[in-house]
Amino acid sequence: MAERIPPEERLTNLVVALMATEIGLTKQQILESVSGYRQKQSAGARADALEKMFERDKDDLRALGIPIETIGDQADPHDLREARYRIPKAEYDLPVDIEFTAAELAVLRLAGSVWSEGSLSDEAQAGVRKIRALGIDVDEPIIGFAPRIAAREAGFAPLQDAIERSLVVTFDYLKPGEERARRRRVSPLALVEYEARWHVFGVDLDAQGERMFLLTRIIGDVTVTTESFPAALREGAGERALAGLEEVAARNTALLEVTPGTEAALRLGRRAEPATQGIRLHYVDLHILADELASYGPEVRVVEPAALRDEVISRLRAVLAAHDDRGAA
Repeated sequence: MAERIPPEERLTNLVVALMATEIGLTKQQILESVSGYRQKQSAGARADALEKMFERDKDDLRALGIPIETIGDQADPHDLREARYRIPKAEYDLPVDIEFTAAELAVLRLAGSVWSEGSLSDEAQAGVRKIRALGIDVDEPIIGFAPRIAAREAGFAPLQDAIERSLVVTFDYLKPGEERARRRRVSPLALVEYEARWHVFGVDLDAQGERMFLLTRIIGDVTVTTESFPAALREGAGERALAGLEEVAARNTALLEVTPGTEAALRLGRRAEPATQGIRLHYVDLHILADELASYGPEVRVVEPAALRDEVISRLRAVLAAHDDRGAA
């Protein structure tokens, strides 16, 4: 059985490989030399599946702010059949005119000690050696870049793995208003980020329908089973999921009064529309929005809908009660 490489490690290995050479690597060279792709190719994965995985990985890295450059044929730049990919260090390095205080430099040195030559996995180093074996010059050093790491829920990695392998997962899910989490058995089709929150879109096998699950509401571990589902179900799933979220947001609006010049005005104003009385904000999940609005305290007041206003008031009363209890103790 081929060695399993976690998706996050595969992405890291891809970054190392694309930064290791100035002229770039072709897609075929990447699939044959970079750990994470190489194992799947050796295990007999279809070429189209590997290419789709590579395209998703490129999108993920670009979403993290990593500038992956595509170099086409010199005679015809639009011909991408033999395109090369690289991460130009000049665009990824810090600006030359940036300055740090002594305290900031101390923190950076501490962080840098975590990311050192010794921390580079054996598989990543083996990938660089394979690139050298292809006759491609590898720039030294390849370590010293600052990876931008986005915090994700613990369920993200096993869900992404299950999607790639078309395997059913099980997890406990706690819906708002329910006291206990319920076990869900899901064919995961896509992971999508919407309003800075990750969702998994899939088929709830017990409910026999497509459902959207917020990763922050998954309780405990996600278990990847050996039960498979047709890979064809994943086609277009991400687009359907995002379209569904946008449709829900279009239906749900909240009218808010916000104190000018406050944090609430700054953050909410970026995604709201001006209204005669305050601002109007589209949202997907009433409970998540209530959590956010309650965190602003007196800076924001909910005009409508009443259900949202009640949820915000409930949260503020809970905070007040918690402080009163501590004071009494």
